[in-house]
Amino acid sequence: MKFALHFGNNTFPDAAGTARLARLAEAAGFDSVFAVDHVVIPEDYASPYPYSATGRLPGSGASAYPDPLIWMAFAAAATTRLRFMTGVIILPQRNPLVLAKQVATLDHMSGGRIELGSGVGWLREEFAALGVAFERRGKRADEYVAAMRALWREDGASFSGEFVNFQRVSCNPKPVAGSVPIIVGGHSEAAARRAGRLGDGFFPSIGAQVDTMPLLDVVRRAAEAAGRDPGAVEMITGCPDALPGSGKDPLAAVEERRARGIGRIVLPVSAFLPDLEESLPRFGETVIRAFATG
Repeated sequence: MKFALHFGNNTFPDAAGTARLARLAEAAGFDSVFAVDHVVIPEDYASPYPYSATGRLPGSGASAYPDPLIWMAFAAAATTRLRFMTGVIILPQRNPLVLAKQVATLDHMSGGRIELGSGVGWLREEFAALGVAFERRGKRADEYVAAMRALWREDGASFSGEFVNFQRVSCNPKPVAGSVPIIVGGHSEAAARRAGRLGDGFFPSIGAQVDTMPLLDVVRRAAEAAGRDPGAVEMITGCPDALPGSGKDPLAAVEERRARGIGRIVLPVSAFLPDLEESLPRFGETVIRAFATG
């Protein structure tokens, strides 16, 4: 079982805090830290935020949302083993060739410690500000994944689609392992099917206002239908009962998740504040180590 911390970049948007979090997480035995993504936050939006009962993003437009890739680069430079994932980057808003270059460079320079968590987005007004169509963003995301993988796979790559077209181009450096794991995020059946069809993992985020556990079977069925091994798609979920202060048995809670096929548990950084120097090592000793040794 692996463990991750979520909301790293908007919880610690400053340099000193970023390095502090990354080093403490690595020392405690966490596998990875996730960084969220918003290019802009419209002052007025009607789109409901799906990961809060209020339907509104926490904070305000003045809240800091450092670019996840740049933040991950800074954090990776402060560590040697810790992995980093966008949780999630809003894929249809990004140019896939530019993104492929950025992600591969970051993976190359970090020694292969990068994962690309991707989602199709929910904030229509942000798409409008960026001049990107909100409609058919799922199809656009599918093409972007295929195009990036083509660029990572070989030189002289070509791709022909509705949204992406290029002929015999090379993008270097390549990722360390030949590709970067793409984890599909989202709380919908469409996201679960996409994860089964083309993802290296599925992350329904945390805070969704619906029960996302049934989506795991949707992922598995979609993988089988696509001729893929369902066991090769990593399942990543939250685990509220494992949080410090929950009053529950964290070992039993994590074991229940493992029995359901979960491979990584994601916990919000905020649950460990303000005393990271005490809370993260304690969680590492009492929970992470227990699962690392069986």
